Amino acid sequence: MDLGTGGGFPLSTSSRLFPNVQFHLVDSIGKKVKVAQEVAQAIGLKNVKFCHARAEEIKEKYDFVVTRAVMPMADLMKVARKNIKHEQHNAVPNGIIALKGGELNSEIASMKNISTVWELSDFFEEEYFKTKKVVHVTVVSKK
Repeated sequence: MDLGTGGGFPLSTSSRLFPNVQFHLVDSIGKKVKVAQEVAQAIGLKNVKFCHARAEEIKEKYDFVVTRAVMPMADLMKVARKNIKHEQHNAVPNGIIALKGGELNSEIASMKNISTVWELSDFFEEEYFKTKKVVHVTVVSKK
């Protein structure tokens, strides 16, 4: 699930790279969902579905919830933990993968489930990526 998908990027691109994976794009702003739907239709994506809703309303379960810093990590965990599947199918443990910016150390200091923090400046030279990180939080949900 892409939580706070905006216009559907980058998951509309990811859905082309991973045609066997099903993507659920969710945003609380209807106009953004409409744009994502139109982009998906224009490029012929078949493995995406869309939902105009708040995260709290989504009941389905997923291997991963991905997001682009829609809220502090602790709040995101409270909202999205219920959406993580218990069964593991991937090399990377099920959980939340978030693109975050700025000073993140204090935000994640008390979190026990942080699996990995990738500094995007290690992969990209552009100025935009100097303060960006991808955080993977393992979520062990209850059956």
